Amino acid sequence: MKKELLAGIALTACLLCPTNNLPAQAGKYKSFKVSVYARAYEVDKMKDLQWLDSTWNVISQQVDVDKIYLETHRDLLIVDDATLEQAKKYFHDRGIETAGGITYTIDESNSFETFCYSNPQHRQKVQEIAEHTAKHFDEFLLDDFFFTSCKSEDEIRAKGNLSWTAYRLKLMTEAGRDLVLKPAKKVNPDVKVIIKYPNWYDHFQGLGFNLEEGPKLFDGIWTGTETRDPAGAQHLQNYLSYNIIRYFENLRPGYNGGGWVDAGGLNMSIDRYAEQLHLTMLAKAPEIMLFAYHQLIGVKLSPAQRAPWQGQGTSFSYDEVMKPITLQDGRQIVPTTMVRIAGVTLKQTDRLVEQLGNPVGIRSYKPFHSASDDFLQNYLGMIGLPMDMRPAFPDGQKVVLLTAQAAADPAIMDDIKKQLIDGREVVITSGLLKAIPEKIAEVAELRCADLKALVNDFGRHGKSTRDLLIPQVLYYTNDAWEVVSAGRPLTGGVSGYPIVLRAPYATGNLYVLTVPDDMGNLYDYPAGVLNEIRRIMSKDLDAYIEGPSKVALFLYDNRTLVVENFNDEPVDINIVTSQDVKQLAALESDEMLQPQPKRPVAFRRSNQPATHSFRLTLMPHSYKAFKY
Repeated sequence: MKKELLAGIALTACLLCPTNNLPAQAGKYKSFKVSVYARAYEVDKMKDLQWLDSTWNVISQQVDVDKIYLETHRDLLIVDDATLEQAKKYFHDRGIETAGGITYTIDESNSFETFCYSNPQHRQKVQEIAEHTAKHFDEFLLDDFFFTSCKSEDEIRAKGNLSWTAYRLKLMTEAGRDLVLKPAKKVNPDVKVIIKYPNWYDHFQGLGFNLEEGPKLFDGIWTGTETRDPAGAQHLQNYLSYNIIRYFENLRPGYNGGGWVDAGGLNMSIDRYAEQLHLTMLAKAPEIMLFAYHQLIGVKLSPAQRAPWQGQGTSFSYDEVMKPITLQDGRQIVPTTMVRIAGVTLKQTDRLVEQLGNPVGIRSYKPFHSASDDFLQNYLGMIGLPMDMRPAFPDGQKVVLLTAQAAADPAIMDDIKKQLIDGREVVITSGLLKAIPEKIAEVAELRCADLKALVNDFGRHGKSTRDLLIPQVLYYTNDAWEVVSAGRPLTGGVSGYPIVLRAPYATGNLYVLTVPDDMGNLYDYPAGVLNEIRRIMSKDLDAYIEGPSKVALFLYDNRTLVVENFNDEPVDINIVTSQDVKQLAALESDEMLQPQPKRPVAFRRSNQPATHSFRLTLMPHSYKAFKY
């Protein structure tokens, strides 16, 4: 369908609809759009207008929606032309934008069975689905599953001597170009094809998702920001809901369309679901997708979703969610499903996000298709380090973070040495040291052996409540210096091991950050250890925090910040700024923080700048925002 026809339909619909149903640009939200994704199963049911009307009322009465994505295919179910056109008209008549969607699965219930892209019949079906969708929409989105896990005999023969990663990257890049994009644009030259990438970005290359070519090949990308239960199968930490948006935005700035959250994690309370939505928008995503229609109408609100910490003035309030909703005609309805949580959370976050500038953070280099230290930046975000992942080595920074992922760049030492010779600093993880010890030896002869140490005592930096297993980082005496040490015990003990190690080079410093064998044990580092790590790594930033783990800091270029507590209990933290910051003014209240009186310190480096420290308490699973 041509743009002119769609524009005419949309214009007619908007003239007929009430003003409160206009799209986002007309004022539903100030900072972003809100969309709903409908699977092919539910779109197929939309042939029944009575079913469609009754279910859409459940959604639209509890959250303001700007756009809906109508899926044309999933699990070999293809929605027919008449149903698609009827559904489009229904939503246009209500001032809702429409776009298409495709999930390229054969059978989700069979371990998300994908198409085999070397199979001629499968290739033909993939193309037919793209052409069918392009007939009906000027924009469509590929859901998570435009990858392949197929290891059929056809694929094994086609792979030959290539690795699965190399083969699948080549295969899926070609499939995107020749089976989806070219056929779709032949049917509809105006169509824009968007690829939605899921949340497991560190493993993409093994299944054919190509973050180097894909964002340039497709007309845009979308981002999976679902973190659900962090202890679940994917071990995706809460912070990923923010971090992945920023990383994907850096792949091709201006082409990341939004973030995508589902009902996963709601079993942990409304707070966990609300946090995913909230963090996606803190990353300044232009649109939030609520997946999916069937969950929004089918997942009921329950008292079991009220967390034990509710009632303390937390940011996400179960009681607020459960309040009756007053409709435009004055009627009141009782909230019924999870969509109400989204409605309350997004309105609340919208009022905050409009006051925030562009996100900034500690720049970390992740080469394309690199692996190792998987998802580590999300754990670091959870200990209060604002992350800014980049696909190229960041120039001009006082501090650059390199995880084991950087070993994928054969020229990494050239960048490291230049950074250090320029008088700047590089923080590497123990994982990177272990991956390329011979290269790191060009700067300092350090080693990360297979030997382990069990530690719980960090000297003047505090003690952990459990024993932690760490790799032993080794160095030559007087060539490198321990900034933070650990033992079992360290005080009064017989051995110690570096947690933070400093090795001077030219006028710069190379730091090694020891990462426990279980990355989650970063959360068990005492506050004193975390404070030192934050101080060292935050030299490009206006502020850092002091306090326990599982508190995140979000910084913006208009001198605003947000601090968020992911613990199940209240925490006290300090926000540390330069001395010229005289006060912190809350963005959502009249709270004003003044600097704390200077306290004596047992140890202070001569080159450590003077600072101001602002004390505050954060309720469980709550945030506060300030301008400085």
